[in-house]
Amino acid sequence: MPLFGNTFSPKKTPPRKSASLSNLHNLDRSTREVELGLDYGTPTMNLAGQSLKFENGQWIAETGISEDVDRREAQRLRRRNQQLEEENNLLRLKVDILLDMLSETTAESHLMEKELEELKSISHRRK
Repeated sequence: MPLFGNTFSPKKTPPRKSASLSNLHNLDRSTREVELGLDYGTPTMNLAGQSLKFENGQWIAETGISEDVDRREAQRLRRRNQQLEEENNLLRLKVDILLDMLSETTAESHLMEKELEELKSISHRRK
């Protein structure tokens, strides 16, 4: 018999509450919107001073004075991105060429070491 009584005696769980008696889940979407006021309109947000709205699955900048500025900024960023991609491709090409040169030099070095070892062994045999 345990010293402090039964060591494992879980409490009984309370019975579950009955399901909702509301019939709102049976209503179609338009009726629910009218009844509950769920017509929110298009989502909008303000990010860094730029107002954006969500339409047809994409965030679109709302028209205004900054639209022309945004268009110029986007073009500038596209040009800069293109320049960086070209520079990156050139650098990758240079790295590939340098790795080929390193491989060729290493192979030549190993061949020369091998020839040197052979010449040393031949000179030792003659003595």
